[in-house]
Amino acid sequence: MSNPIDAPDVRAAGSEKQSRTPPPAGAAWQRRLLEVSSNDPVGAYSLLVLADPDGRAPAPGQFAMIAAAQGWGGGEQGRPFLARALSYARWREGEAHFLLEDVGPGTRRLCELRAGERVWALAPLGRGFSAPAPGCRAILVGGGVGIAPLAILQDSLAQPATVLLGFRDAARAEGARLLAGAHVCSDDGSVGERALVTELLARELAGEQEAVVYSCGPAPMLEAVRALCESAGVPAQLALEAPMACGFGACYGCAVPARDGGYLRVCVDGPVLDAALLASVDEHAGAGA
Repeated sequence: MSNPIDAPDVRAAGSEKQSRTPPPAGAAWQRRLLEVSSNDPVGAYSLLVLADPDGRAPAPGQFAMIAAAQGWGGGEQGRPFLARALSYARWREGEAHFLLEDVGPGTRRLCELRAGERVWALAPLGRGFSAPAPGCRAILVGGGVGIAPLAILQDSLAQPATVLLGFRDAARAEGARLLAGAHVCSDDGSVGERALVTELLARELAGEQEAVVYSCGPAPMLEAVRALCESAGVPAQLALEAPMACGFGACYGCAVPARDGGYLRVCVDGPVLDAALLASVDEHAGAGA
């Protein structure tokens, strides 16, 4: 079955300014019906696994638009929910993994799915992370459910990365087991150091020149990461998760302001954006913690 979008070019981070050109227009946009293999709790989160034997492997940082095939709406008189944009957390031999948090009726329905149920999926979509330049240390910085695309990114890296993860509490910190060797902190001090993950990053960047930062999480965290990296002269790639209605650039619902004027559509110009393209991270453009 054809893939709805070509994988992005993989360039060394910082070696070339990120293009704003959308993915190839000839890509086949096709929604597919996939079966749930499992949906298991990971602390406060759920790990949804979908069987996708005919799908193409996503690039780290790409996402899918997911909707339950049944029970997807507010009852008989209610409007259907919009499909949810979910970053790939892992890809293993035709199985797509997604990390979910119940933050409303749409995500609650996805968290309720059980093996054998089916979902509609438009995927993989968007532009992903670029590989670090040779000799560059990769620093992965995640917050809350935003750790998801960093897990698949870690799987793809040729060299070990420094992993810094921050969570609200112990239940959410269970998600850290998706990544290897993570340094964990929490808002309440229940797991790891009582600190913000950006405090851990500030220590890592002290005197650091040969590094590239990859980050996904709540918008305030992403803005702090952007500012820290700009001050340190370290390139950063930020995975934004603005609210989306379509996922392929038609509705402009996910537009965020660009540094040099105009707007970027998170779904096609991103979701991974070079931090240098942004004067700041818009308050609605981050993964929920």
